[in-house]
Amino acid sequence: MSLHDDAVLVLQGYEGRKVPEDQAELRQAYLDHLQTYQDGMWKACSAGHITASALVIDPEHERVLLTLHGKIRKWLQMGGHCEPGDATLADAALREATEESGISGLTLLGGGPVRLDRHLTPCAWHLDVQYAALAPAGAVEAISDESLDLRWFGYDEVADIADESVVRLVKATLERLPV
Repeated sequence: MSLHDDAVLVLQGYEGRKVPEDQAELRQAYLDHLQTYQDGMWKACSAGHITASALVIDPEHERVLLTLHGKIRKWLQMGGHCEPGDATLADAALREATEESGISGLTLLGGGPVRLDRHLTPCAWHLDVQYAALAPAGAVEAISDESLDLRWFGYDEVADIADESVVRLVKATLERLPV
């Protein structure tokens, strides 16, 4: 199965969950994009492309790890472009989270994507499929070449330093975490 096909299946599966209306509209926009553009998974697609990201959560479920993105200069979750070696969207999100956090042994929170978020970047529209990843006990982060900084924030601190898309991702992730 191709990454394109996996993305279609992931997005189709996202429909069955209880999601806000704006998420249902985005889901359909993503599916329409993939139907229109066979290269819609890749950075080379100038009309926009599917990206994958993951919000990293500490083992105690008290904080999230955000990166101060080098190009965008905002505090964001880890994530970015899909690559030919990614077998699935989940693999792409986990690869990006591992590369950008420096933490090995991350595991994605079950249940598939947490949210969808479409945003304009310097290269094109990113149609981001957002996951959440749990850091293992004793995890030590390391700043990547793509980051200016990397820092843990309490949930209540995120709204003070990040934009609304990250705040919405944190909120949706908290609703998904086991109690």
